[in-house]
Amino acid sequence: MLQLPIQSKLPGVGTTIFTVMSGLAGRYNAINLGQGFPDYEMSEKLMNLVAEAMHGGWNQYVPMQGYMPLRESIAEKAEFLYNTKISPDTQITITPGGTYAIYTALTTILHPEDEVIVFEPAYDSYIPNIEINGAIPVPVNLKFPGYQIDWNEVRKKISSKTKAIIINSPHNPTGSVIGERDIEELRSVVAGTNIFIISDEVYEHLVFDNIPHRSILRYPDLLERSFVCFSFGKTYNCTGWKLGYCISSSSLMVEFRKVHQFNCFCCHTPSQVALARFLKSKDEYLSLSKFVQEKRDYFSGMMKNTKFDLLTSRGSYFIGAKYDRISDEGDREFAIRITKEFGVAAIPVSSFYKNGTDNKVLRFCFCKKKETIEAAVERLARI
Repeated sequence: MLQLPIQSKLPGVGTTIFTVMSGLAGRYNAINLGQGFPDYEMSEKLMNLVAEAMHGGWNQYVPMQGYMPLRESIAEKAEFLYNTKISPDTQITITPGGTYAIYTALTTILHPEDEVIVFEPAYDSYIPNIEINGAIPVPVNLKFPGYQIDWNEVRKKISSKTKAIIINSPHNPTGSVIGERDIEELRSVVAGTNIFIISDEVYEHLVFDNIPHRSILRYPDLLERSFVCFSFGKTYNCTGWKLGYCISSSSLMVEFRKVHQFNCFCCHTPSQVALARFLKSKDEYLSLSKFVQEKRDYFSGMMKNTKFDLLTSRGSYFIGAKYDRISDEGDREFAIRITKEFGVAAIPVSSFYKNGTDNKVLRFCFCKKKETIEAAVERLARI
């Protein structure tokens, strides 16, 4: 059989840890607290709106930029939440998920040998997205155990080749959030430069403890150099829909759409039609923070019955847990072992570092039903 040679664009990349751990969870009948998805149902109202759109004939292409009434609803939401006027015509593009939006933004701006500042631990798509474009990731470690940004370290890593900085708040995998001081530091770092900002805000509605979400959309001077990426899946408990959007300045969005139109062109029409109407119900997203915070608090309370020591999570679906009172194993080996032997799957946080930095921390996903959390913690308490 003919096997043509191929020079891999990602020679160091294998199967993601999410696929590995979810596969193990299935094989060993483990409770999956690894991958970030809810195990409870999404809104029946939203599902009915999608069905209504399909039966109403909304089954063909919409414009490449996205269904205009949906973009108008997003612009209304942005002004309501962040007091910023966004043009639905020129500043918003609907995408097949937040990860796609991030990839497209990076592909829009990057050329070979460009450098991108990446805060680690980092969502696992960032570095491959940079490398596949021939650019160079420049990691900056968040300060453990609080996972704050060391802005002095950022300044040391800035060079004449720095093309972009990726920020992510609320942060995956740690649950940390940026504050007003971080915004001021970011503003100081990029002032007078041609550095772009990629802001991953897919967990914008999952910020806890009455902390405000510091969206880049709040800051017009930063937005003009930014691509801000969002997810409907994380907002409305429908991660399998793979729908999101990107907001940028009008001039940057022109270039973003040049890449987008030859990759995806447009996204699932009935879902866009449904979301355009559903977004008008503000309570659906305004109530999400309290709902998920209660799950974080319930999980944290239950985990006091274990030998795990939880770190602080101020947002997202996730919380880190140190296990040094249990084992001195590497986090990957420990995660695999407890999946097989105790029936709970988690993600080793070393997987979110390019060099595999191991602080003996697992990431648990707590956006689960109460009975799922109880069953999982009962097993973890036996370790």
